[in-house]
Amino acid sequence: MAELMGRDGNWSFDTDVVRIVPGRDRGVHKLRQELGEVAVPLAALAGIAYEPGRKGGRLRLRLRTGADSLLHVTGGGLPDDANPFQVAVEPGRAGVAEYFADEVRQALTIEQIPDGPTDRYLLPGPAVPLAATGVDGTATFDGERVHIDWLWSTSESKKHAGARDFALTDLAGVEWRPAVGLESGFLRFRPHGPATPILKPEHDPNAIELWGFKKQSGATALLAAAVAA
Repeated sequence: MAELMGRDGNWSFDTDVVRIVPGRDRGVHKLRQELGEVAVPLAALAGIAYEPGRKGGRLRLRLRTGADSLLHVTGGGLPDDANPFQVAVEPGRAGVAEYFADEVRQALTIEQIPDGPTDRYLLPGPAVPLAATGVDGTATFDGERVHIDWLWSTSESKKHAGARDFALTDLAGVEWRPAVGLESGFLRFRPHGPATPILKPEHDPNAIELWGFKKQSGATALLAAAVAA
């Protein structure tokens, strides 16, 4: 077994699973702590890399496209410190990180794991129930239904539409985008039915508006991933 331990988290590899346990240090992103332990099967991996740096470095897993609902639904929008599939390597631990990466690479070669896309999620989604709050609303998901309640700060059009409630079978998909510059992000649910004009998140009754990342978007990303899974 290969192991890498540090303040950022503990990783272990036992020939067919990379097990990731996030650290509890104040510097560890809240999304990773809320997601908790993650078991990544070898079949979900496309590769691994150790990136050395002046103050230690970083170990990164590269997952096959479509293997994980969180990476899929966020579309590369997670900042490095929130991504559960990479870990900071402390000074003096470079040799351990390189050994860990070599062990995973060797297993991928022996098992002849393809690095192309998958046709289904190979990791489970985040555990439910989940609740997440954005600028103008709070969404909850219990594994079967999504419910949205609006806050006092929501737009009049959303207040007029009222609270939203969807069974999973009502939904064609879920979308998540982080805020970029002055443009708001969103957590949007797409119900089945005829296509409708895309509204800005502050006016879309099926979307919660998001600002920034650390304050709120981590939990909304987890909820989106759980619904997608």
